[in-house]
Amino acid sequence: MLNIPFTALDAAAAAPAYAHQRDAGADLVATCDVTLEARGGRALVPTGFAIAIPERHAGLVLARSGLAIHHGVSCLNAPGLIDSGFRGEVQVVLFNTDPRESYTVHRGDRVAQLVIVPIEVARFFAVEELPPSERGQGGFGHSGP
Repeated sequence: MLNIPFTALDAAAAAPAYAHQRDAGADLVATCDVTLEARGGRALVPTGFAIAIPERHAGLVLARSGLAIHHGVSCLNAPGLIDSGFRGEVQVVLFNTDPRESYTVHRGDRVAQLVIVPIEVARFFAVEELPPSERGQGGFGHSGP
């Protein structure tokens, strides 16, 4: 198990927590009320804590499927990336895709999930020609609908 220290920045902040023992994502909880207007309303939602992700790891902030399917609310920059050197407050960029209904996030609502992943650092180098692959240059939609 990976130990990750955190600091509460808000007296009522909730630490990231797994709803179930084998979940991949720990729930992130809002520390303020905010209304996301219909048709693309967005807001930066604070979680009230900062974390120290270990080197060679990163945090990915992902949408909660229940908010997405029931209310059209998702993370705008999903996945949001938290680098290991970042020590500021973890915040979530939420947006509302619903064409008619606004959605209000309340303090204490679960708004996203945090997944901690190992990171391999790559070295990029120029070559005259790339090695061949089965896919080749096929891009968007290349493998079918």
